[in-house]
Amino acid sequence: MNRFRWIPAMVVVAMLAGCVPSLKEDTEVLKDTDETESVVETTIIPSMQLSDSYYRTLVPYKESASRGLVVSNLYTKYDIKEVEEGLMRLSQNVYDTDSYYFQEGQYLDTDTIKNWLARSNQNQDESEELRGLNPPDVDANGQTLDPVVRAQEAPIYLAHVIEQNYLVKTDDNKVKLGGISIGLALNSIYYYQKEQYGDTFEEPIPDAELEQKGKEIAEEVISRLRQRSELQDVPIVIGLFKQAANNSIVPGSYFSFSVSEKGQNALGDWQGINEKYVTFPMSSPEELYRTVNTSFQNFKQDVDKYFSNYTSVIGRGFYQNDTLRKLSIEVPIQFYGTTEIIGFTQYLSGVIMQHLPVDVDIEVNITSINGAEALIIKKRNEQEPFVHIYDY
Repeated sequence: MNRFRWIPAMVVVAMLAGCVPSLKEDTEVLKDTDETESVVETTIIPSMQLSDSYYRTLVPYKESASRGLVVSNLYTKYDIKEVEEGLMRLSQNVYDTDSYYFQEGQYLDTDTIKNWLARSNQNQDESEELRGLNPPDVDANGQTLDPVVRAQEAPIYLAHVIEQNYLVKTDDNKVKLGGISIGLALNSIYYYQKEQYGDTFEEPIPDAELEQKGKEIAEEVISRLRQRSELQDVPIVIGLFKQAANNSIVPGSYFSFSVSEKGQNALGDWQGINEKYVTFPMSSPEELYRTVNTSFQNFKQDVDKYFSNYTSVIGRGFYQNDTLRKLSIEVPIQFYGTTEIIGFTQYLSGVIMQHLPVDVDIEVNITSINGAEALIIKKRNEQEPFVHIYDY
């Protein structure tokens, strides 16, 4: 029998994150805010950790020094979300979730990142630490490159820089910086115009070229970070993120990362990351996706039978090491009656269990013109889904 109920939204969040541990006292500690002047402030380490896939976050929450830039620099809402979540996920290779606490980046401010994203000739009067990391758009004689030549020979590679801080608790009841992670969001396609207000053209950037340029940029970023005294003796993780096309309905993904160990001025060996997001259903799936695609098509056919005014079903699969880990499904509906929504949600819960893989986390969002209507969660290997009807 399906778990079917109306419950407060915060309870839904907790259940999605996994088992909730027993409550303990929060821990009040001191945090250095200015090492040169020994300025400290009181902060709290929450006792609650929703699961070992999440870091605890210090209270009060400190916003990123470059807050808001990610929205204007990345193409889609999917990339905006994944570039941060993916960086946190790969950071777990270095920073254990039991020992480290998460904080948004505090060292790279808005002006620094804007300067880094510029072409190297556009802010050439700046110090070397602030020089643009993208290639110049002028030739050896200082003449501006033709738009087509620029697209082919000097595209914008670096779209955004994401910083995350990871803190540790010391024996004297303080927390201090234990390491940082940097995500370099790279363009897989360079968009340009041949004339102002003209048509937009696109130039794909080959994967090999993107990886080479990304690694070169990463080396320069490490060099600049190590020039800061407060960052000389902490590990630094750098990940390369391939941004999806501007019309994609799935995000890009991190494809490689490296670690500069504390005290080192260079990066270590690069390690590949085998992660990918795909869309279901596929018309001509590769062998890797064929079985899941068939299951999704069967699921979609049963959904289509329910209402004649039904629109479409879109699935997004997240693969790690060629194995499906999570399947997120969006089901937009065109009917609004409460009883219709309840009936459809119950029916959909059964279809999920009948057709979709058992060993995969599944999330189904049912939406209408009014917004979110229902949520179905089926954790991997569980025998029944959790169902929530939003009560407005």
